[in-house]
Amino acid sequence: MVLFGCPLDCDEKHDAIQEKLTGCYEDLPSDDPVVPVASALAAELPREDWELRRSIDVPGWLRPIPAAGERSKIVVDAMVAFIDQDGCREFADRIATTVRSEILPAFPCLIAVDHSLTGGVFAALAEYYGRGNISLLVVDSHTDAVPMSRLAEAISYDADTNPDSVYDTADPFLFNRSESYNASSFLHHLMAEGLVEPRDLYILGVSDYPEKKARRIKDPRVTDYVSTYEDLRKNGATIITKEDCQLKPMKVKTLLKKIRTPYAYLSVDLDIGACNALEGVRFRNWRGLSESQIYRLVESVCQAGDSAVQLVGADITEINPRSAGRQLGQTMDRTYQIAANLVRKIAFGLAAG
Repeated sequence: MVLFGCPLDCDEKHDAIQEKLTGCYEDLPSDDPVVPVASALAAELPREDWELRRSIDVPGWLRPIPAAGERSKIVVDAMVAFIDQDGCREFADRIATTVRSEILPAFPCLIAVDHSLTGGVFAALAEYYGRGNISLLVVDSHTDAVPMSRLAEAISYDADTNPDSVYDTADPFLFNRSESYNASSFLHHLMAEGLVEPRDLYILGVSDYPEKKARRIKDPRVTDYVSTYEDLRKNGATIITKEDCQLKPMKVKTLLKKIRTPYAYLSVDLDIGACNALEGVRFRNWRGLSESQIYRLVESVCQAGDSAVQLVGADITEINPRSAGRQLGQTMDRTYQIAANLVRKIAFGLAAG
């Protein structure tokens, strides 16, 4: 197994930018999450079984904890411009090049911040093993397959109609966004570009699947947004909600038996445990699973199908180094340890707990 990282953090939301600019982070060992995860693994796994490679270089203003001289660049419009000009895709492409030239045929394991980087590892593996021969298994609270235009429409509707909305109708950054490749849309782009067929995409643990009442709203901004999810399923993608993962574990195992490819890639967005198992992630708008529930779900994924399905790569993403591994009241956040435990399970078949 080859472990590597990429500390790209291009979250354009005002709150995220303020957190970057006003926090005190001198006590943190690194703003690259692969460093503490590798440290945890080094205490548990023989070094001859795995290798730590360099992380992808990221400019200071795009890192989770900006260098002092880069802070003037950290403004909302700069982050929006980076995303709209497909900056996330450029980093995903760099990761694909690294995997092709420096890691394969070994098992690549990416530890990262932005979830869109998954697409880079998967693209390299799809090329290596053959498109149509590899499934993409994603554990995530968010579906991450929504085009920017439809997401913006849904946000606009919420801002217009919800008196408790966190969005502002006067915010210019909610409108005229490009259809970029980013953390909320990258799965849409992977399918549109033929890197993965919908029937080979499995998204487990989602909390953002539209409720039935949303389907009764006739505003086109909502109907277009809801149809994105419905079309995913109609086209063959498997979406399993958080509630099903919690209450119907046998349903999860049954659906995973549909995997038809000889190879599979597993991506774990750690917001699957937000506000429950851990706190050190970027998006905490949904309460996720407990630590034991995360391990059971990943165990089910690792046992998916039968012996003919081989996991050939993985990633752990959406770690927020500004909050991960820090003291929270009487307890210490376990984001990094949970990430290390999942790597042990996924790459080596060892107990995660």
